[in-house]
Amino acid sequence: MPLTINNILVKEGPATEMDFPLRPTVTSVIPDSTETVATPGTVAVPNIPAGTPSSHQPIQPKDFHHHHFPDMEIFLRRFANEYPNITRLYSLGKSVESRELYVMEISDNPGVHEPGEPEFKYIGNMHGNEVVGRELLLNLIEYLCKNFGTDPEVTDLVRSTRIHLMPSMNPDGYEKSQEGDSMSVVGRNNSNNFDLNRNFPDQFVPITDPTQPETIAVMSWVKEYPFVLSANLHGGSLVVNYPFDDNEQGVATYSKSPDDAVFQQIALSYSKENSQMFQGRPCKDMSILNEYFPHGITNGASWYNVPGGMQDWNYLQTNCFEVTIELGCVKYPFESELPKYWEQNRRSLIQFMKQVHQGVKGFVLDATDGRGILNATLSVAEINHPVTTYKAGDYWRLLVPGTYKITASARGYNPVTKNVTVRSEGAVQVNFTLVRSSTDANNESKKGKGDSTSTDDASDPTTKEFEALIKHLSAENGLEGFMLSSSSDLALYRYHSYKDLSEFLRGLVMNYPHITNLTTLGQSAEYRHIWSLEISNKPNMSEPEEPKIRFVAGIHGNAPVGTELLLALAEFLCLNYKKNPVVTQLVDRTRIVIVPSLNPDGRERAQEKECTSRTGQTNARGKDLDTDFTSNASQPETKAIIENLIQKQDFSLSIALEGGSVLVTYPYDKPVQTVENKETLKHLASLYANNHPSMHMGQPSCPNKSDENIPGGVMRGAEWHSHLGSMKDYSVTYGHCPEITVYTSCCYFPSAAQLPALWAENKRSLLSMLVEVHKGVHGLVKDKAGKPISKAVIVLNEGIKVHTKEGGYFHVLLAPGVHNINAIAEGYQQQHLQVFVHHDAASSVQIVFDTDNRIFGLPRELVVTVAGATMSALILTACIIWCICSIKSNRHKDGFHRLRQHHDEYEDEIRMMSTGSKKSLLSHEFQDETDTEEETLYSSKH
Repeated sequence: MPLTINNILVKEGPATEMDFPLRPTVTSVIPDSTETVATPGTVAVPNIPAGTPSSHQPIQPKDFHHHHFPDMEIFLRRFANEYPNITRLYSLGKSVESRELYVMEISDNPGVHEPGEPEFKYIGNMHGNEVVGRELLLNLIEYLCKNFGTDPEVTDLVRSTRIHLMPSMNPDGYEKSQEGDSMSVVGRNNSNNFDLNRNFPDQFVPITDPTQPETIAVMSWVKEYPFVLSANLHGGSLVVNYPFDDNEQGVATYSKSPDDAVFQQIALSYSKENSQMFQGRPCKDMSILNEYFPHGITNGASWYNVPGGMQDWNYLQTNCFEVTIELGCVKYPFESELPKYWEQNRRSLIQFMKQVHQGVKGFVLDATDGRGILNATLSVAEINHPVTTYKAGDYWRLLVPGTYKITASARGYNPVTKNVTVRSEGAVQVNFTLVRSSTDANNESKKGKGDSTSTDDASDPTTKEFEALIKHLSAENGLEGFMLSSSSDLALYRYHSYKDLSEFLRGLVMNYPHITNLTTLGQSAEYRHIWSLEISNKPNMSEPEEPKIRFVAGIHGNAPVGTELLLALAEFLCLNYKKNPVVTQLVDRTRIVIVPSLNPDGRERAQEKECTSRTGQTNARGKDLDTDFTSNASQPETKAIIENLIQKQDFSLSIALEGGSVLVTYPYDKPVQTVENKETLKHLASLYANNHPSMHMGQPSCPNKSDENIPGGVMRGAEWHSHLGSMKDYSVTYGHCPEITVYTSCCYFPSAAQLPALWAENKRSLLSMLVEVHKGVHGLVKDKAGKPISKAVIVLNEGIKVHTKEGGYFHVLLAPGVHNINAIAEGYQQQHLQVFVHHDAASSVQIVFDTDNRIFGLPRELVVTVAGATMSALILTACIIWCICSIKSNRHKDGFHRLRQHHDEYEDEIRMMSTGSKKSLLSHEFQDETDTEEETLYSSKH
């Protein structure tokens, strides 16, 4: 509580010493028995009943008048300027007539999502002629700002809640409306004459109207922030309306949501503080229907059917519970009545915000490393409406008092179920710690098959420092602070011809020789160089342990914006190296390759301010280069890129810059039934779009396609412009490198005066790619002796393949979540493991191969035993045969010896005797021998 001491006397000489003992106004939540981890930022906000006496009187707004757009804009900027410690003014985009869709954030830490702190929003003036909500939210901004730090209720609420207030969703319609309007529809719709509260996707009825810029902006906003509770402020009656707003039959009947009890509770929290609303009989003097709403609340469809409403979309598509509040029977009351509306609704507005602290909250954590698990699911038994966790694993689940069975689950983890008792005094905190389901299986698979472990670089403080930097830059607004602290004084005032581009690149190399290297990949059809600039702390040196990223532009010469953006990026990195610590670390740990102009011949033919002209789109031979990336590439430009970049297979990420719209496409450009690794490719594309101020809204608003709607600003290439032979398809298929194509502007060749604005729009997105390339999975593959294994095959999720580089290193980008990895190397056992990829850090693995123990698919021991037995049998058989043959051979040799001996004697006798025949002598000799008849016969035959 604040403390004031009066009449302090200050004298000459030493300073007067005064101590101020302050007592806290915020009470910590007492953990219940189910809490597993204590977390910061959990405060109890008491539900103060209306009329509770208090010695402190909060400051009330005094200036009540209708704020047209310029007046509202000045009001918002004034409070953002006067209260910078608790406010942040930002825009979701622009209306049809280009008015900013402003939001004022009020928080004790504006611009940052504090883990464990819920986020709340109010939206006003969705129908332009229903203006009370607009003025009440401006009053509320003044009330919260002026009372923070002095009023305990306001102070506690701002410290414990991140509050977002959007005074006008339909500023165009407001400007058409008329003061005093009670029943008309003038100004109700937006400038395209569409009712924004019939413009959201619906669960029962197809919405055929084109999605409006204001609708797209709000949908993107709600998808980006972890809103828990919201109200949409309308006029024309006096009631709180809760989901569902329609049903399959399209008739006025109660349409119950799974959380009907919760919606009734939060609706009552508003109506009971507004005595006139709580009576339930609004507009008695105006309505011919004599409507009655018990306690001032109603189910939407029970009142009347509203297909395409915003509140149902919030509930069904996000974690956010939203109601619609009708603030009065007069849509545009006279200015003099505005103080009355504030007085009737101020307590309701505060009490409704406090409902964000009801139910259950907590964290879902990984048992292995204690990190929060993103997109884990929290399910409540018998209530068919799960919610998901945010980046830090934090979640919030609104529930009425009672006992529930709540299950936390996540892909790759064993689910955990707890019984939880919810009380009426604030949210109960319940944390869940999940164990990875693959742990035991991985341990078993490792037995006798080598090891696969996470690496730990704790011994390297610089590595830990860099990991902390990547995590910081991945946080909400992390890149904003980085860009504000960097020098960005770039001369973006003209386009560079081929000659100017060449001189610019040479100038960078001459001025920054220690971090740049300029090479030519080849020449165009007209013999212009296709320049490649490397930016690294060790340019032109092999650093396989570092991720490598490439930026390519100018594949179509008539779209040179990308070329200029890449030249600006190169200069930005060089200017800030050794001056900005973030740029320095990114350059030191990344190999950045920039190819600013792939089609220099076409660029020389194109003309500035030609927004739709195709002149210069093709190369000098009339070939669209984005159709020539095939195994039979015919053009020198595509051959240069294929041979000197893509087929090197050492890039982790590629970004190609194009023109003609404002969106990002991911592979494939060719028609395919399924897209391998789609989740990762779409994640990379969404990351670029979400860091762009308008791209993520999905409404390029190009003059020739004004009604174009691209959800999230991201689309598969084939759905945008299907064709064969594209660079990104070739990169994914043959280069094993994910590539996205960024369309930077509707105009192919806009005026040079637009270049500074285009750089400002794309700068954050381009830098986010330098951060993202350090995520995913990186690892080292080696054998048991510690020898690195290069050219091993890493198969991801049974589809995508990468190869280990020199030194056994590999790196691959993957969407957050659990992924399967198979590692294969010739002569070694195949390795299997699962890895969990975080959204803000790389997952590091080390794969140790053991010698392959299988021959012909059979265990080595079995094969060796069988082979040994077989060889022994063969040797034994050979010995037996040899022995038999030897015996016979000896006998034959003996017979021949004797025959030869007698033959010699016979010849001697022939010479000595003059009579007798050879036959008689031979017969005589053989009859005297003891040889067998068989041997005699054998000898005589020879």
